[in-house]
Amino acid sequence: MADIILGIESSCDDTSAAVIKDGYLLSNVIASQQVHKDFGGVVPELASRAHEKNIVPVVSQAIDKAGIKASDIDAIAFTRGPGLLGSLLVGTSFAKALAVSLDKPLVMVNHLQGHILASFIKQYDSENRQPSFPYLCLLVSGGNSQIVKVSSPLDFEILGQTIDDAVGEAFDKCSKMMGLGYPGGPVIDRLAKLGDPKKFTFAKPHIPGLDYSFSGVKTSLLYFVRDRMAEDPSFLENNKEDICASFQKTLIDILLDKLIKAARQTGIKEIAIGGGVSANSGLRERIVLEGKKRGWNTYLPEFKFTTDNAAMIAIAGYFHYLEGERTPLDVAPVSRMADF
Repeated sequence: MADIILGIESSCDDTSAAVIKDGYLLSNVIASQQVHKDFGGVVPELASRAHEKNIVPVVSQAIDKAGIKASDIDAIAFTRGPGLLGSLLVGTSFAKALAVSLDKPLVMVNHLQGHILASFIKQYDSENRQPSFPYLCLLVSGGNSQIVKVSSPLDFEILGQTIDDAVGEAFDKCSKMMGLGYPGGPVIDRLAKLGDPKKFTFAKPHIPGLDYSFSGVKTSLLYFVRDRMAEDPSFLENNKEDICASFQKTLIDILLDKLIKAARQTGIKEIAIGGGVSANSGLRERIVLEGKKRGWNTYLPEFKFTTDNAAMIAIAGYFHYLEGERTPLDVAPVSRMADF
């Protein structure tokens, strides 16, 4: 008998619902919020209000697009955390109410697990390449930069992580500092394609082990632009493509240096990436290049699975459901989660 999982994602500013049947994606609906661009970042109160408005039509549309009835659902997977507490509360409350009304079990999901397991979302008429266990996942987003060893769908070990800022945060803050807009990652990526990545040099941290640090490279860029513009007020405008290309290359170098080290230490050649920054074209190209050079099997999620989406929550929930895990109705959302 087929297992049908409804996934609900509301950790930040995207309201999403998806339906997966035996691991195959039937639907994935996302309602994005544009209002935050005016503020240069996500405003939590506005985000939770938008979730309240969007969640009913989004879930309804996901069920309709999947070609099923609500009663066909076997379990409801939802994001418990980490994320914005108000946003998570909307998704969690709705998932509970729906579970009670349908008399279906709940399965809570760690949002980060969803990103890590995005490579296992199967689609009809697709190749559906999936990493073999164990594999290493470079998890990169606005809130996280980690190297995770994945030994099974429910067995995760963090080998290294940022000790300060996440790489996505570095993209966003430096884009804002240069007046390029929000979100910063896509803007810098677009401009970087037009620039020379070797034109300028920015400081790289020397952190022992497999941990990351991105605060220093942000400071390096800040001082660099400040000093150059003191000499020439038009410097930033005349060199923004080269600055973006050089800055992006520096961040990718930092990420890949530790990933290469982790692969060497563990002997693992199955390498995946996940999270919002995994959509960065420079990072994707570099991962593939390093994979060919080092004999890795590399797995890049489709662009639609790099951002926050319910398909990844549904697939993670599917694995938890198969293991017999169920979540009680008194569970509360959490903005931070200590581990996987």
